[in-house]
Amino acid sequence: MKALVIDDSRTMRIVLRRQLEQLGYDVVEAADGQQALEALQSSRDDLPVLATVDWNMPVMNGLDFVKAVRADGGLRDVTLMMVTTEAEHGQIVRALAAGAHEYLIKPFTADALVDKLDYLGLNPERSVA
Repeated sequence: MKALVIDDSRTMRIVLRRQLEQLGYDVVEAADGQQALEALQSSRDDLPVLATVDWNMPVMNGLDFVKAVRADGGLRDVTLMMVTTEAEHGQIVRALAAGAHEYLIKPFTADALVDKLDYLGLNPERSVA
């Protein structure tokens, strides 16, 4: 399974990469929403099943990225999980209404990430081949 980690923080990309790789994901990274959108559009034959999306990023923020992905029919199969410090209820509602499938608030534990992946049916360790 392939995952795309989108965050302007190099440290957070490393943290998410390590946790997802431990679960069996092949991980690619992007530093902002525009870079991620371009990566998705250029790899339509090998789309990730999951994209973790930070909200606050330069160039294109996470909410705009979610909206752009949902507007592109060829990318609709990518599961989008916001992973952000934005904890206000209204922000969560906006992200889910825009098309995010799940929402994880930073800081988070590895167990919290696994719980979200289990909920989404995207934990490779628990997938049935």
